[in-house]
Amino acid sequence: MKEPLIVQGRRLEAADIERIRQLLAENPTWSRRRLSETVAAEWDWRNGRGQLKDMAARSLLVKLHERGHVELPPRRQAPTNRMRRQSVAEAEWDTTPITATLSSVGRLTIREVSRDDTARQQCAAALARFHYLGWGGAVGENMAYAVTDEGGRLLACLVFGAAAWKCAVRDAFIGWSGDQRQRHIHRITTNTRFLILPFVRIPHLASWIFGQVLRRLSADWEVKYGHRILMAETFVDRERFAGTCYRAANWIRTGVTAGRSRQDRAHMLRVPIKDVYVYPLDRRFRQELCR
Repeated sequence: MKEPLIVQGRRLEAADIERIRQLLAENPTWSRRRLSETVAAEWDWRNGRGQLKDMAARSLLVKLHERGHVELPPRRQAPTNRMRRQSVAEAEWDTTPITATLSSVGRLTIREVSRDDTARQQCAAALARFHYLGWGGAVGENMAYAVTDEGGRLLACLVFGAAAWKCAVRDAFIGWSGDQRQRHIHRITTNTRFLILPFVRIPHLASWIFGQVLRRLSADWEVKYGHRILMAETFVDRERFAGTCYRAANWIRTGVTAGRSRQDRAHMLRVPIKDVYVYPLDRRFRQELCR
């Protein structure tokens, strides 16, 4: 490898790749988890709260493996929480219709559940069962929110995760350079999933949920990861959806994607063109992101 690589916002030199290969050669019995923890510690790769970013390191290692730069050991047994999530997904759902207005439905509760095993697994099960994209889990910094009624019944869930590394119309909207994007991409998050369960019929629920969540999202991020975020983004499949709920919640449409996947290294894999929406969370977002 002659030229440096940029993976998940990190610049990797040839010496970094060689060090990973050395760790693999010297420790053939290590799991991927042990390797990612060691790499994060050696790089002193930490979030704003000082916690090692071992999950980010693991994701980076997988990408290096997929690109042929390193050869990772095989995955080991699936974690027990994934097994529990599968059992929840297979459970019966109460599909009794909920038809009401926002004023008549009663008190709704929105909770951030990314560190609550039971609630997080219920959201994962709902996404796996009812969202058209399914659900394979979140990697890296992320937030998950559950919306429940007075009886604790799940009505909706949202997930926010890592921002797209590149998006031409978003980057033009911000006005940042490549170096600025590399420094500050972690201060943007993507709304990767938004689901109102199919038996819930409450007009204007979606825009109400966004209003509640977006007011607290940056503060919640700071509590969990030690830094605030400045903007949210999302990508709407225009062949399926009109983006009505995002526009009703005052998201800004910046344009469309180029129709290529982030996994498309050879620029040959075509995917549906998506509308790109953004929601600034701070009035000084451009000044902060373009520093």
